[in-house]
Amino acid sequence: MNILILGGGAREHALAWAIRQNPKCDRLIVAPGNAGIGDLAECAALDLLDGDAVARFADDNAVDLVVIGPEAPLAAGVSDRLREAGLRVFGPSRAAALLETSKTFTKEVCDATGAPTAGWAHFDDAAAAFAHVRARGAPIVVKADGLAAGKGVTVARTLAEAEAALDALFATPGAEVVIEEFMTGEEASFFVLCDGTDALPIGSAQDHKRAFDGDEGPNTGGMGAYSPAPVLTPAIEAQVMARIVRPTLAEMARRGTPYQGVLYVGLMIADGQARLVEYNARFGDPECQVLMLRLGAQALDLIEAAASGRLAGMRVNWADDHALCVVMATRGYPGEHANGSSVRGTGALPADPASVLFHAATRREGGQIIAAGGRVLSACGRGETLAEARARAYALVAAIDWPEGFCRSDIGWRAL
Repeated sequence: MNILILGGGAREHALAWAIRQNPKCDRLIVAPGNAGIGDLAECAALDLLDGDAVARFADDNAVDLVVIGPEAPLAAGVSDRLREAGLRVFGPSRAAALLETSKTFTKEVCDATGAPTAGWAHFDDAAAAFAHVRARGAPIVVKADGLAAGKGVTVARTLAEAEAALDALFATPGAEVVIEEFMTGEEASFFVLCDGTDALPIGSAQDHKRAFDGDEGPNTGGMGAYSPAPVLTPAIEAQVMARIVRPTLAEMARRGTPYQGVLYVGLMIADGQARLVEYNARFGDPECQVLMLRLGAQALDLIEAAASGRLAGMRVNWADDHALCVVMATRGYPGEHANGSSVRGTGALPADPASVLFHAATRREGGQIIAAGGRVLSACGRGETLAEARARAYALVAAIDWPEGFCRSDIGWRAL
């Protein structure tokens, strides 16, 4: 089977790493890929938002399956164009991806299905939004009603923070925002594969969004994760499937936009009950890294089944294990940061399936690995216990010589 993965971050490196282990995978191409992905797959320069170009490339290279990693191609309708070309695609249609690309759409689906979530209001007028926030008070949550690379959410502890978030969002002409009730509890991420009809849970994780230890500092795209999430018990998983996921999938089918791909279900859990925080229409990053480390080669079988409409009867074979990921980022991230620093030590790491370094924003230049963005590496460990997985991940961090980078030292602290 010839497989094309769209994307070039640590999420796509993790997908490529797992897929490459499956004997079904004959040829693996990742577009655009990165320095680490180039060690296990072909990398191709391709405009991920140009559905026609991707379809032509897939045809020219006899691609059997396209796996879409990031959200931008989904929002651009690339999956629709590929399906029109007769390709099997892992990733929802543009209409179904509204579950991620429009916060308002998701809230309307929740209202239609009775799915438990935070109270909310939508605004496209700045004055009305400011008035709402001042009437409600803090804490309160302000969200961009659209794609924001995981950074369009402000959990405002004070009225001043909420107003500053609104100022920043409405500085963009045509901006729309969703303002939500502040929910208390513990967050967890739950992942479900869908084929338009059937749904298969494939694991849980907990992300660390804040930049610094102790959950301090600005929100980021994610500074680390671990799997499984202890807070997401079997009883809560059953509740989430019954009250949130299955009603959502039924509503999407009723609207004529059945959901196919992976559904990322962000949850807030308190007092044994879960409420929906958000949906994403793709794997999270860094959650994907810990899931792929645990799933390994079977990930391709599950992805192919979802893309082919035959999830019924599929099951996940879990080991009783844990995985943990530490994100290494350029100093200054998620704010202004300088790209172009040299990352040393990656070539001396031993080949060990329990200790894997996934590349995010890297490129090769003159035989060196160069940091080319904010989040640059994901150091991941797997073990029989979370403590063992954590030790392996941080041993990888210690082996990397990169003074211009930083990471949190407390990933996994809640569970440990």
